[in-house]
Amino acid sequence: MRAHFVLSEIGVGLRRNLTMTFAVIVSVALSLSLLGGALLARQQVDSMKDYWYDKVEVSIFLCSELDADSPACRRGAVTQEQKDQIEAELTEFDIVEDVHYESAAEAYQHYEEQQADSPLAAVVTAEQMQESFRVALFDPTQYDVISSAFAGRDGVYEVVDQRSQLENLFNLLNGVNYAALGLMALMLVVALLLIVNTVRVSAFSRRRETGIMRLVGASGLYIQMPFILEAAIAGVLGALFACVLIVGVKYFAINNFLAQEIPLIEFIGWDAVLGVLPMVLVVGAFMPSVAAFFALRKYLKV
Repeated sequence: MRAHFVLSEIGVGLRRNLTMTFAVIVSVALSLSLLGGALLARQQVDSMKDYWYDKVEVSIFLCSELDADSPACRRGAVTQEQKDQIEAELTEFDIVEDVHYESAAEAYQHYEEQQADSPLAAVVTAEQMQESFRVALFDPTQYDVISSAFAGRDGVYEVVDQRSQLENLFNLLNGVNYAALGLMALMLVVALLLIVNTVRVSAFSRRRETGIMRLVGASGLYIQMPFILEAAIAGVLGALFACVLIVGVKYFAINNFLAQEIPLIEFIGWDAVLGVLPMVLVVGAFMPSVAAFFALRKYLKV
């Protein structure tokens, strides 16, 4: 009997405030979609960091005859003895995984392959390219060890960490992620305000029924339960809609478009998406329930 009454009250409340309930569902769906998207974006950035940082190399560019005007090469082009010494010292470092020497001819060949469509490719000659050592590290974050050991040495023009070239990209992605989190927080505030207003309107429209229930000795929790469940149902519906949006973006936008257009990026899989969906559902059910509970304590006076 009590369960039937509670369910009937829930149906009445949802019908009476249909437009506000719909607004709650939409706002919860949008905010939770942003929440799920932000969590997945963070995993994507971390995955990209792990993938690209493992491929990052430290490049030790050597002086050539054309670099005589550079302060780093004031003593002339690198000699064979200096190259042998640099290579020998590199192999002694425990942090060094692999060392590859790239001649000027090889550097020019790689340049032609990468800049085949550029008009500058016909202007650059092999003599203008620099010899270099490509050093792969077990831990790319220890670049400073190599830089401090070889920067400024005779025959060394420059020590470049490719990792720094990726930092701007990852900083941009992190900035977008933080912006999504900020927008998600704003949408959550809007959703909470809508939930509170919906509960207040519903409690006001049923103030006669709740007054009778107080007179016959109904407990506060029993009176509040229909209102809390109304908010929870709206939140769950919004969370389900958010899950559909997240799955749709993953399937259509990522798997069927971005993954084909940008094959260099290894996008997160379905396991990451399925791991986020339960959290979205839990937040969708829990957040409106808590908001309704505190709103009722203040406005229902039970």
